[in-house]
Amino acid sequence: MRKAVMTMLAAVAVLASCLDKGVKVPFEEVNISAVEKDTMIYGFCTSGTTKDRIHIITDAGDTLMLRVASARQDSLVIGGYATGDEVAVAVNADTTEATMVVNKTALYGNWVMPNPIDGSSVMGMSILKGGMAESIDQSEVLYKSWRLFNGKLIFVIMREDGIGNEETMWLTIKKLTRDSLIVKDDEETMEYSRPKPVEDDTDIELDDGMDDFFL
Repeated sequence: MRKAVMTMLAAVAVLASCLDKGVKVPFEEVNISAVEKDTMIYGFCTSGTTKDRIHIITDAGDTLMLRVASARQDSLVIGGYATGDEVAVAVNADTTEATMVVNKTALYGNWVMPNPIDGSSVMGMSILKGGMAESIDQSEVLYKSWRLFNGKLIFVIMREDGIGNEETMWLTIKKLTRDSLIVKDDEETMEYSRPKPVEDDTDIELDDGMDDFFL
């Protein structure tokens, strides 16, 4: 116990030193790994995946066939799943049952919600493969990176306060579909959707073919 406490104190000291010097701190060292361990298994669905079972090849190269009845009963199949999707799963002690499934593929892309200051515009974030994240039409919060951690959606952000310190935003995923993302932090619930396609109002002038006679 004493060794664990000393290790945490040392990690905090290193973190503080890095922030004072303006050094970017790796995502894994910011308020996460020193506190608890991520027990989720990451991989992608392969052929053999059905409504009742999920067949995955993990990032470590292992192959797992997991029942999903428990996760479905607890409404913890988040975003559904299909062959080819990237997923994060929590499993029972003997690794036969998925107790939670989060569809990473369903998270990828742009998510927006109405701007609370100007309801005629939208704001949001872009969740990219490889752990990168970007802000969409907002300057108050700069999204930098993201990850899943024990089923939570976590962003590393920087606020427009002139200080430049990075912080983590921990979100519980309440709903995830291909077109809807609802997340909750300690204070509020945020409802995102996919951006609507931009309509092209450019008038198209049809060629009547008359110019072809004057080459």
